Amino acid sequence: DDRSYTEAEKLIAKYGFENVTLIHNTSNVGVAAANNQGINLSLEMGCEYVLLLNNDIEFKNPDLLGEMLALADTRQERMIVPKIYFFDSGKIWCAGGSFNRWIGTTNHTGEGEKDAGQYDKDGYTEYAPTCFMLIHRSVFDAVGIMDEKYFVYHDDTDFVWRAGLAGYKVYYWAAGQVWHKVSSSTGGGTSPFSIYYGHRNRIYFINKNFSPIHKIVAFTYFSLTRLLKWRLFTKKLFSSFYRGTRDGLKMKP
Repeated sequence: DDRSYTEAEKLIAKYGFENVTLIHNTSNVGVAAANNQGINLSLEMGCEYVLLLNNDIEFKNPDLLGEMLALADTRQERMIVPKIYFFDSGKIWCAGGSFNRWIGTTNHTGEGEKDAGQYDKDGYTEYAPTCFMLIHRSVFDAVGIMDEKYFVYHDDTDFVWRAGLAGYKVYYWAAGQVWHKVSSSTGGGTSPFSIYYGHRNRIYFINKNFSPIHKIVAFTYFSLTRLLKWRLFTKKLFSSFYRGTRDGLKMKP
């Protein structure tokens, strides 16, 4: 809104940032569309790399971005992610991850674990969220940008899935460390907003990307687990779940 835009202008002036372009949206266009605005502007300006960065990320190393870019350039990596921690607990949120091609979910390696160095080895990972991901422009040239139908949630899942199909690998950089205030802007994982978009977009993702046999298995699992879980929903949350499921089934890839 106008307040965040004005505050951003103040911070840019206060810290003397240069070469910054602010895009003023008059309404909430969603994470996918907002990312696309930044991606498109970066590509138009001739940038070789694009950093997708959520507004609820913090990091302590002032040289983090430079080191990440140097690593990408030296190794010729096209997609890089650091180790990501929960902001509140300090435990690991994501040290790489994977897709479950049968039930339509993603898994975060190490989620909820205390960091004892068990994920300090760099290497390729099948999946990682784009809340802090450095991406080479060639990836966008090959697979396109974010699917704005998602609005929020699963848009990055869909993007990384498409990149993987095109042969691009995500490189997990263990020495890079950031802290993520998970779902802080959407009211948490069990808010009506999160329940609605989480269920709607999971259905859309499965319909869009899975083969017929995988769809059958994924939707069977989804239905059975929802039958077990729906009793835990309050009336308000059940309404969000119902609308999300209904709208997800209506969405066409």
